[in-house]
Amino acid sequence: MTDLHPVRRALLSVSDKSGLIDLGKALAARGVELLSTGGSAKALRDAGLTVKDVAEVTGFPEMMDGRVKTLHPMVHGGLLALRDNDTHVAAMNEHGIGAIDLLVVNLYPFEAALARGAGYDEMIENIDIGGPAMIRAASKNHLFVNVVTDVEDYDALLAELDANDGQTSYAFRQRLSQIAYARTAAYDAAVSTWMAGAIDEQTPRRRAFAGELKQTLRYGENSHQKAAFYTDGTNRPGVATAVQLQGKELSYNNINDTDAAYELVAEFDPAETAAVAIIKHANPCGVAKGATLTEAYQKAFDCDRTSAFGGIVALNQPLDAETATKIVEIFTEVVIAPGASDEAKAIFAAKKNLRLLLTDGLPDTRAAQTAYKQVGGGVLVQDKDVGYVGMDDLKVVTEKAPTDEQMQDLLFAWKVAKHVKSNAIVYVKANATVGVGAGQMSRLDSANVAASKAQRMADELGLDQSLAKGSAVASDAFFPFADGLLEAAAAGATCVIQPGGSMRDEEVIAAANEQGIAMVFTGMRHFRH
Repeated sequence: MTDLHPVRRALLSVSDKSGLIDLGKALAARGVELLSTGGSAKALRDAGLTVKDVAEVTGFPEMMDGRVKTLHPMVHGGLLALRDNDTHVAAMNEHGIGAIDLLVVNLYPFEAALARGAGYDEMIENIDIGGPAMIRAASKNHLFVNVVTDVEDYDALLAELDANDGQTSYAFRQRLSQIAYARTAAYDAAVSTWMAGAIDEQTPRRRAFAGELKQTLRYGENSHQKAAFYTDGTNRPGVATAVQLQGKELSYNNINDTDAAYELVAEFDPAETAAVAIIKHANPCGVAKGATLTEAYQKAFDCDRTSAFGGIVALNQPLDAETATKIVEIFTEVVIAPGASDEAKAIFAAKKNLRLLLTDGLPDTRAAQTAYKQVGGGVLVQDKDVGYVGMDDLKVVTEKAPTDEQMQDLLFAWKVAKHVKSNAIVYVKANATVGVGAGQMSRLDSANVAASKAQRMADELGLDQSLAKGSAVASDAFFPFADGLLEAAAAGATCVIQPGGSMRDEEVIAAANEQGIAMVFTGMRHFRH
């Protein structure tokens, strides 16, 4: 076996015709015979190129609205034949099968149809059959055949041919084969996932996962871990679809934290209020609403100035110059927003290491999504937590009912608690967090941590009392004992929002009544592990 093999005959059949004419011309200039189908053949021929229709090769016209055109031994024999196998060569000679050295195919735009919300029948018609069959055949026979499925590989193909006098190397064909198999796998994953949803199959026997490489990362959570960032094709506004205007390359931790920040700030409707979330290690250290972004940022920053240093800032409205000026006063890793003014961009430009990410909108935090988590030997799959609680969902369970102002803070605290690692306790006052307790092993510990942060910031700001005085408190799950609630009361909380549902609810309610605290139940919890 020789490592290099020439490309003398190519089959081009693409849905995405970007770069097709230039590729066809380049191949023809290198003496490659061109075969093609349907629209691809017409486009090449209209460009003045000599093209042989696949129908002429197979002796059968395209039929059934194009469903049947390449599924034929004259095509698959040319792709699958082993050129160094005498039996295969004899069969080719006997039946007049010409070898195909290069296959260029990209598939029917199933994912694009899915993204625009096409109906069931249209989705079915966008399932490619012949394309994947040819790709798999050519990929299997990469000992001799090149298969290109991505427009971005056209230039690499031509460079390889030029470097090897019209031939390609085995290593190059192997790489193309791997890319091609991944493409058909991703395509089949999209089809099977869509169909499971279409027929309401919530736990299909087999589930396929696919992604497209967006970025090879320098390392993972730690420098000894390899990592990469893949997109899932959903085009959900956020870190995966954002445009980075400036700053260093995003790290694994940057991406993870930026996603957490943007998903949290999207809980607040930009048409109603400006909102800012500051994230550190995937947990919010400060979240606030304000009449302006600048006000919201200052309130969020004043929740925990220490943790905000080196944090991630997410905005629910376009970044303006005044807010940009405040943000650059301390070291910040990433800022993500749905747009930015030219003045704000200019202010950030002076901070070369500050990453600025701009999106085309906010994610819909109530839209159904699927969440995945790898465990040893398997994958946990669940609906993403898009649970929502409004004013009408709350049940007052104490003798004292919250005031309207307290109710607003309770709902604000509840939205934040949804994005805090369990066990989560969040203190809020005047539409701003004043203490966040995250990821502790007991709810009492989380209440203690949040209270201590509120006191520390009060000391830093020169205040006479803790920021938690007069606050609303959210607990992401029920209080199993009254001790956590009593800790919140000791810190100065005046009202509580929690799911309820504990065997000791009556004990907790009695403790709240004794402390003169108003409490509401949501009937929904927000564990976040």
